[in-house]
Amino acid sequence: MLTITRKLEFDAGHRIPDHKSQCRNLHGHRYTLEITLTGQVITAEGNSDNGMIMDFSDVKAIAKAHLVDVWDHAFLVYDKDTAVKEFLASLPNHKTVVIDRIPTVENLAAVAFGILKAAFKDRYGTGLHLHKLVLHETPNCWAEIVEG
Repeated sequence: MLTITRKLEFDAGHRIPDHKSQCRNLHGHRYTLEITLTGQVITAEGNSDNGMIMDFSDVKAIAKAHLVDVWDHAFLVYDKDTAVKEFLASLPNHKTVVIDRIPTVENLAAVAFGILKAAFKDRYGTGLHLHKLVLHETPNCWAEIVEG
């Protein structure tokens, strides 16, 4: 299997409401997202993408439009974290993204995988699809999802 991977970064805040330690407080991270795609190599003479699974600039543009620009410099808040949702709503023009689960790196990776899987699905008719997603919360801590 041949794959390609594009890495992107974004900054976002979150909190883990029931955490036993400091992560229960409002804080942020510099997240690193690795998107691994698989599919057939395009063989179309004269096509800009000839010889590629997908142009890396297109991978970046799609990921930014569907996920990175949405989450970058936002606060990712759990739908049931009412106090924080109300606090964030009181801040004028604050960028808040409400998700349906506690925003651990594992859950954020799962949400991101769902969003990007739909965004990349067979865009070229070459079987293109999201194979793997890695989301680093810190340089030493991350979650991975591999389709399968």
